[in-house]
Amino acid sequence: MTKPLNDVIHKVTQRVIANSRDSRAAYLDLTDREGDRQVNRHSLSCSNLAHAFAGAEEDKQAIKAARGPNLGIVTSYNDMLSAHQPYYRYPERMKIWAREVGATCQVAGATPAMCDGVTQGQAGMELSLFSRDTIALSTIVALSHAMYDGVALLGICDKIVPGLLMGALRFGHVPAIFIPSGPMGTGISNKEKQRVRQLYAEGKVGRDELLESESASYHSPGTCTFYGTANSNQMMMEMMGLHVPGAAFVPPGAKLRQELSRAATHRLASIGKDGDDFRPLARVVDEKAIINAAIGLLATGGSTNHAIHIPAMARAAGIRFDWSDLAELSTAVPLVARVYPNGSGDVNHFHDAGGMGYVIGTLLDEGLAHGDILTVWSGGFEAYSREPGMDGDALTWRDPGPSGDTEMLRPASDPFQPDGGMRLVEGNLGRACFKSSAVERERWTIEAPCRVFEDQHSVNEAFSKGELDRDVVVVVRFQGPRANGMPELHKLTPALGVLQDRGYRVALVTDGRMSGASGKVPAAIHCTPEALGGGPLSLLRDGDVVKVCAETGTLSTTADLAAREPAAEPQPETGMGREFYAMFRANADGAEQGASSMLAMAGL
Repeated sequence: MTKPLNDVIHKVTQRVIANSRDSRAAYLDLTDREGDRQVNRHSLSCSNLAHAFAGAEEDKQAIKAARGPNLGIVTSYNDMLSAHQPYYRYPERMKIWAREVGATCQVAGATPAMCDGVTQGQAGMELSLFSRDTIALSTIVALSHAMYDGVALLGICDKIVPGLLMGALRFGHVPAIFIPSGPMGTGISNKEKQRVRQLYAEGKVGRDELLESESASYHSPGTCTFYGTANSNQMMMEMMGLHVPGAAFVPPGAKLRQELSRAATHRLASIGKDGDDFRPLARVVDEKAIINAAIGLLATGGSTNHAIHIPAMARAAGIRFDWSDLAELSTAVPLVARVYPNGSGDVNHFHDAGGMGYVIGTLLDEGLAHGDILTVWSGGFEAYSREPGMDGDALTWRDPGPSGDTEMLRPASDPFQPDGGMRLVEGNLGRACFKSSAVERERWTIEAPCRVFEDQHSVNEAFSKGELDRDVVVVVRFQGPRANGMPELHKLTPALGVLQDRGYRVALVTDGRMSGASGKVPAAIHCTPEALGGGPLSLLRDGDVVKVCAETGTLSTTADLAAREPAAEPQPETGMGREFYAMFRANADGAEQGASSMLAMAGL
């Protein structure tokens, strides 16, 4: 029997609703006005409309006569990014599937899709976070042609899904469905990959050995299989009801994957304004859906990047959600999944063990998620507790049953740990996020003299010289959104991991990001206020004692910061187009608000 909604989740939800009352009302008023104005192809002039269907070939007459819904595709296809390479054929297939139900389909536009895996530690990483705003703006441009009764969003990876959703929410008067393409097959074991990375950091293997190891891990089309930001995105789209149920982790090329995409196209054609089951995006993405996304993040040990993305996506829908809300939810939501880097198996193992159907089912059973959200699929959120399959040529869903691997998935009544493992730490050094689910409990408290750096390359140089062979809190500052675009500092993980394995007490404190692959080293990340502009991290000096404690929620120093002047601020780097992103940096708000210049400048 399903338990009633957990009291903490109810309390946080009501607080978010109350804090969002004015902004949410203003957002819904905007989308209602847009819907009432009939800003779509029916209101276009003949000249406008002729331009819009001139290249539609066999769909031209259907669009001209308005014989059925016209669906817009916003795609982030490129064939450099493995996760998005399968999207190459999607538009032509979707046009065929749309015709099957009397609809038409056009590619509305495309967005950039950069890969953090390619840009880790490189200059391009400083464009990564603001690519989310660029993607949102590109989505808005694509949809501004006002030709569409529904929107198919083709995107998977890190900033791409949040950016697509943020842009699409400005057209919340029309329905939208996300269509993923699935993960690549499992490569070498994650333990082996991590072992070779640490050997390389210690200089014990060369570049050829490292490249061979990495190529055996990232080896084919599809999403990378570790549970980082990209796969956390897919989890959240299920938790928000924005996928066809169970679509997240079915591999590319499978018959099931094709049928799920076909079902998404058919469903999108049926939930438009002219039908009898209208489900506009603005009503699907409400306060409860945002809470469900956060619950899923906590229950599965998902990427820390979503401590930034969830507040930003929420703001685009007029909803106020912050780290205090996330931390309080974490006290009530148990950890029911251990997926690499929090466990040994990857997302393919997770899916085989029961995947999202199992997770959603056990959360609903224990009253740990909102079951009454409006989803894009019929049958409500309960439909997402089932797993898809094929019965001959027919798409079906079934109860996933008990966990297929209790080292990977456990029921919410018997979890890996009783809380969600995303903690807020705060004190005289500001507020930051600490992902405790990835860290052994004996390392939840680190107190040691700090060593201060202003870029990750300097940290690795100090490590190579043996300067960090001690108990140390490594502080990497001037990495916030306004300083340099808040890059991920994932290149620090091997070196800090080696120090920890050598027996030292090590932690990281930074106003930068560490991503969903940060792993086992305790880290207080996304520190806000950021160092640029006089934030507390700018006042630290080498040797100051810093304490990071997930148990007590502490981020502090014993140093007298009030008597100090901020450190000199580094000049922004140029090249790789970074100078053109100066307007994004200058206008960005804090990490806890979503680190967006677009939202800040719009007054949202």
